[in-house]
Amino acid sequence: MFNALTRTALLAFAVSLSPMLPAGAETDRPVTAEEMRQIEAVLRREGFTQWKKVEFDDGRFEVDDAVAADGRRYDVKLSGVDFTIVARDPED
Repeated sequence: MFNALTRTALLAFAVSLSPMLPAGAETDRPVTAEEMRQIEAVLRREGFTQWKKVEFDDGRFEVDDAVAADGRRYDVKLSGVDFTIVARDPED
């Protein structure tokens, strides 16, 4: 079916396409239960009372629509290493 040269050429072609993947695509993944517990602890300690989606994207955790004690909504980003808040962007 395929000879060794054809297989080698196809493999080389496939490997050459890998730089075309979006940056960080290999790091996007679901948040684990343990990570979620740590994220929730940080958010509650910082005064957030509720939030929507939490995901791990581009090496950090992203929390959508976190509601602060004063009722304002924020998109919050946490370090993928130590769970510290690295950004708190107000929702418009």
